[in-house]
Amino acid sequence: MPTNPAAPETGPQPTETHPTVPSPAGDAPGLPPGAGAELPAAPAAAGELARVAADRAVGQLAPPAPVRLGDVVPAPERVLPDPAGDFTLPPDAAIRVGVAGLDVAEQLAGWLRPATGYPLPVTDAAAPGPGGPLTLTVAATGATAPARPEGAPAPGTPTPRPPADHPASAGAARPDAASAGTARADADGDDVALGDEGYRLDVTAAGIRITATTPAGLFHGAQTLRQLLPAAIESATPVTTRWAVPGGTVVDRPRFAYRGAMLDVARHFFGVDDVLRVVDHLARYKLNHLHLHLTDDQGWRIAVDSWPRLAEVGGATAVGDAPGGRYTRDDYRRIVGYAARRHVTVVPEIDLPGHTNAALVAYPELAPGKTAPPPYTGTEVGFSYVDPADERTYAFVADVFGEVAALTPGPWLHLGGDEAFKVPAASYRAFVARAQELVAATGKTVVGWHQLAPAGHVDGRVLQWWGTNGDDPETADAVRRGARLILSPGNRAYLDMKYAPDTPIGHDWAGLIDVRRAYDWDPGAHVVGVPEAAVLGVEAPLWTETVTTRAEIEFMMFPRLPAIAELGWSPRATYDWAGFRERLAGHGPRWTAAGIAFHPAPEIPWPARFPRHAEGRAEAAA
Repeated sequence: MPTNPAAPETGPQPTETHPTVPSPAGDAPGLPPGAGAELPAAPAAAGELARVAADRAVGQLAPPAPVRLGDVVPAPERVLPDPAGDFTLPPDAAIRVGVAGLDVAEQLAGWLRPATGYPLPVTDAAAPGPGGPLTLTVAATGATAPARPEGAPAPGTPTPRPPADHPASAGAARPDAASAGTARADADGDDVALGDEGYRLDVTAAGIRITATTPAGLFHGAQTLRQLLPAAIESATPVTTRWAVPGGTVVDRPRFAYRGAMLDVARHFFGVDDVLRVVDHLARYKLNHLHLHLTDDQGWRIAVDSWPRLAEVGGATAVGDAPGGRYTRDDYRRIVGYAARRHVTVVPEIDLPGHTNAALVAYPELAPGKTAPPPYTGTEVGFSYVDPADERTYAFVADVFGEVAALTPGPWLHLGGDEAFKVPAASYRAFVARAQELVAATGKTVVGWHQLAPAGHVDGRVLQWWGTNGDDPETADAVRRGARLILSPGNRAYLDMKYAPDTPIGHDWAGLIDVRRAYDWDPGAHVVGVPEAAVLGVEAPLWTETVTTRAEIEFMMFPRLPAIAELGWSPRATYDWAGFRERLAGHGPRWTAAGIAFHPAPEIPWPARFPRHAEGRAEAAA
């Protein structure tokens, strides 16, 4: 991806501290996996964001307004309020669930126990005995789901097929026809197929029920329930309040099957716990893919046994004077496993043929000149590439893709492919054609940046489009040949763009992206000549040339990440900037309670007396 030539060689010096939020239970070492814990907030440090906290005016949160049934991000497909059905969680509440939903129930209990102080036991729904007022259900009727609205991809399918009128679908069965069964939600007289990620949430004065076809749908329903409780539910310590949930019914399912974010761990390295914290953020807003940019000129971050110097030598550097780092195979497995329990699929990226200086430092025989270049710690792009004329290059590619694929249970393998400016066009196309076949040989689906478009097509190929001009005939032609798109427009979805001219970190090569600009576009109609049927989903990339800490990751993600999440999940009919900004405003107190750093954007009507910078500018919530 392009970077700002004027970007500093290192991120700004931090100037704000953030408390550590203890993790009550879960996937930390020595605790049972899937028990519900999320990673703690950034540990205290000598500050986190430049020019932000020197004269911060910290106030008390205003008494929160009651949560309404529709105050959810992303916006649900259907909301049917029933004020007579408001429910208050009692101290003796229990969660009853069948075995298929046990892990989700444990995670829900883990989210709710710290702030409520309630024990919230999870019990077997099939066991005799009194039932608690909170029930999770996984249901399957055996019926085939009706089609989604015309042109909308089927939700939740790991490798969704395009519809019948798309070139890649010849002879393909409908994706949801393969499901073992489909839960259906009857609401307001309509029969709604929930699909693989949808859910129904019913709140009455007697209790709460979440119904879904799969654990993924149940998990998304649990995240909605979490948002319907008071903001104090995110506190790590007990809070005395009335834990009220508004009554009514929510019927919900995603618009797009692929909803994700990318974290660049190559420009600056982030440890495992930092990545797990990002997973929690994605899951909170029903994003289901984490794209890890694992390799670049500045560093190679994943161990490859057959080429050990990649991580040992290539992983030693980062932008500027920052320390490098690498993930062992066990580190990577931990990330993948943690994400899977939160219904997030990891998408590893090995960027080729360009962005490879770190690999060439480790193995100079892969370089065109067969000489090791010096380590690179700057932020320029487009100068390095592996030798496309040397057969050793393809042995390297096959080995690396094979090992990474074996560590990755998800269906995707991202081969990069952008900004190989020094490679002749014919050599680039030939390299990409072979690299795509090597990915396909691992059993994974090829994903690459949209610069792959001119290269030969392979079945199922996905192009990630990061352009800034939706008139892109080359990409549209690739779609006509069967490619599908993930939309990441640089001037809408890139989380490393500054919010405003005085944002202390970030780039501006694609323009400034405030919250409205991140929200105000339609992924289904963004690239000319590409129908919504060919759009797999959306992804918000965060490149880290100027981002150095966990709090800075969060500052650039929030509040824009929820905007992208809503575009990926919610039906287009729910699009409403005025309504979104009101709903989003209620999440500021939640982020504060959870220790999430964020930018209190001036276009969002945050609650009165909300902590903010004296100048009304960006602030990281503590």
